[in-house]
Amino acid sequence: MGQSSRLSGFYNLSPQERKQIVVDWAALTPEQAAVLESGLALAQADKMVENAIGSYALPLGVATNFLVNGADVLVPMVIEEPSVVAGASFAAKLARAGGGFHAETTESLMIGQIQVLELTDPREAATQVTAQKQRLIDLANRVDPVIVSLHGGARDIETYVYTESPVGPMLVVHVIYDCRDAMGANMVNTACEALAPVVEEITGGRVNLRILSNLADRRLASSRCVVPASALDTAELSGALVAARIVEAYALAAVDPYRAATHNKGIMNGIDAVVVASGNDWRAIEAGAHTYAARDGQYRSLSEWSLTPAGDLLGSLELPLAVGTVGGATRVHPTARAALQIMGVTKARDLAEIIVSVGLAQNLAAIRALATEGIQKGHMALHARQVAIAAGAVGDEVDRVAAAMVSERVVRGDRAVELLAQMRRTDG
Repeated sequence: MGQSSRLSGFYNLSPQERKQIVVDWAALTPEQAAVLESGLALAQADKMVENAIGSYALPLGVATNFLVNGADVLVPMVIEEPSVVAGASFAAKLARAGGGFHAETTESLMIGQIQVLELTDPREAATQVTAQKQRLIDLANRVDPVIVSLHGGARDIETYVYTESPVGPMLVVHVIYDCRDAMGANMVNTACEALAPVVEEITGGRVNLRILSNLADRRLASSRCVVPASALDTAELSGALVAARIVEAYALAAVDPYRAATHNKGIMNGIDAVVVASGNDWRAIEAGAHTYAARDGQYRSLSEWSLTPAGDLLGSLELPLAVGTVGGATRVHPTARAALQIMGVTKARDLAEIIVSVGLAQNLAAIRALATEGIQKGHMALHARQVAIAAGAVGDEVDRVAAAMVSERVVRGDRAVELLAQMRRTDG
């Protein structure tokens, strides 16, 4: 039997004990284990961005209990917000009771856009581009023979005519490009720039923009889970009632953009944290996700929740997820490389399936809390430690001050300062 991500009591271990479990799990080398704490050296940062003066550290946590497509996974998450890692781990445990997460992805197709202006007849120009589609595909594939050798590259050419815009009519040429295990921004942009002069020749127009789109709706990831109603039992509420209330909570996000914005932010709490840990572009993922949420003209929930005929909870999530396991910061940042090894992934589609499952888990954790005890009970208990640290607590003072505030149900900076002063006077 293989390793299990069901690590009971993991939260109660010391950071070093947790780290050692993960190091052993992923068979990290001593050098890889060291970067989990040391992060990015200034010399490395200087090669990644302009005018580097240091690096900015965020907590690196590990979510447990994940079972994705039958495989146990430990999931590295980079995030500063309390309760996210704990919430994902708890929800993964609930989903595990129903067989875990079942995820899938479409092909790794990205869209590059070439904007063509100053056309006498944009529709005729579109017809001419379509007639020379294969010429354009062949040219794009000569630009990067390496991706073609990996069975990627340009797949199709599409045209879209806009008869009205703030600058008049235009033609937009879409280059459909298979990026394989790369996120693909650089290769798509390079292909678009190479095609621009030929598009001008074909259309007689002037090309302006040549760039990929972050609405990667040809590169979708989806995940679903079934949570047995019995797994949702609480001390006060039956699992059947909790499941029904979760569906009710989802229903508001399905129809109301004000709720949907917060609902989807909770999903992205989980997704962004894994995207950052793996060295991918979380800003691109955010842009694509929120645009996809409004694809029918109204901003809605990215996830769906319903009850099965047996009364169990059924959840699903689908969104564009353009992530890579080669190129960019994914291969340059040492902690990102270690994160991929911890997850045991080498293929972009495998990574995307884990990430979308984490998003669904995070959503479940949030709406379950909202539908039962409220979001603040668990969140504030964890947030209290940050408040204590901000008040000046050190060492075991942090947990003592935090525990006192939680007991009083008053988690505020001024109260933390008062409690800390009292403790120090008492301790002498």
